[in-house]
Amino acid sequence: MPILEKAVIQNWRNIELQELEFSPNINCISGNNGEGKTNLLDAIHCLSMSKSAFGSGDKWNYRRGTDFYAISGTYLMHEGQQARFSIRSSAGEDKKLTRDGKAYTRISDHIGVLPIVMVSPGDTALVSDGSEERRRLVNAVLSQMDKEYLSDVQRYTRLLTNRNALLKSGRTDESVMETIDLRMDSLAGRIYNKRSELAQTLEPVVARFYSQLSGGAESVGISYRSELEEAPLLDLLRGAAAKDRQLGFTTCGVQRDDFVFTMNGDPIRKVGSQGQQKSFLVALKFAQYEIMKATYGFPPALLLDDLFDKLDMDRTGNLLKMVASDEFGQIFISDTDSARLKGIISGITQESGYYQAKGGVFTKL
Repeated sequence: MPILEKAVIQNWRNIELQELEFSPNINCISGNNGEGKTNLLDAIHCLSMSKSAFGSGDKWNYRRGTDFYAISGTYLMHEGQQARFSIRSSAGEDKKLTRDGKAYTRISDHIGVLPIVMVSPGDTALVSDGSEERRRLVNAVLSQMDKEYLSDVQRYTRLLTNRNALLKSGRTDESVMETIDLRMDSLAGRIYNKRSELAQTLEPVVARFYSQLSGGAESVGISYRSELEEAPLLDLLRGAAAKDRQLGFTTCGVQRDDFVFTMNGDPIRKVGSQGQQKSFLVALKFAQYEIMKATYGFPPALLLDDLFDKLDMDRTGNLLKMVASDEFGQIFISDTDSARLKGIISGITQESGYYQAKGGVFTKL
């Protein structure tokens, strides 16, 4: 499995320039809110996924007063060889991603090389916000495990953009539109099948992790909703043709899919407490972790940002038993309470690294 041995981070959010070496086991980052703990974890996420975990455009990741960022990491790969990955984004230039100094032809070729799962307070958007957040999660999970899925989503999105541009122009060429619709139909069918399969795979694993966290207090579920349950996309597009022309955009397709999270049969966003919702989201991410591990044959990196926020002591205790198991690989975990973090981790392993964050500067303890 890829192990991040050393990272160099420049101009990423509030981090001016840092060079850090990491433990292959558990790495603990402590500090007050706003000091840079999340920024460090997100920089590691960017090395794996080529972008921030929070969906922000690159210009928002540049340190204030600068117009670029650069992140590099030296990894011990699962083949036993070292590899150095670097990513650089500069205003007005294309993002560049390299492996051992050689640029990727397509950045998407890198997705899945350094598998990663991140748990953060921002995950609450998966419950509270619209369907786009949930689709983004599912796309991130599947794209790391399935190159064909990533290609299908990218191609579908380009076709959808072209279709909407034609509809908005009001000058739709029926033969061109038919060609686009046929191509979208084949892609949408494959996307739908893989999303449906993932939802079915996730549900029992999420339920098991949630039961471990909550002590079996509630039951949770996941269901997948798509218009393709009713008919193939081509039929849906033909049926909505007049409406699409009138509105100037495509009103049906897998870009409208959603994933519904429930507790005891009701929407968890309606009936779940903050602690229950946080427990569900942790269970969801741990289920993602387990499925990715089974697919790869080794554990992904795990980023746990402010993990203990909104979890009571019982749930925290159950969670730590899960984290302490031999099933996990390299872990990065942040908390505002350094004493609590050290007390917890010292009871799990002595193979760990500790860092204090202050103003974007990280001191190894």
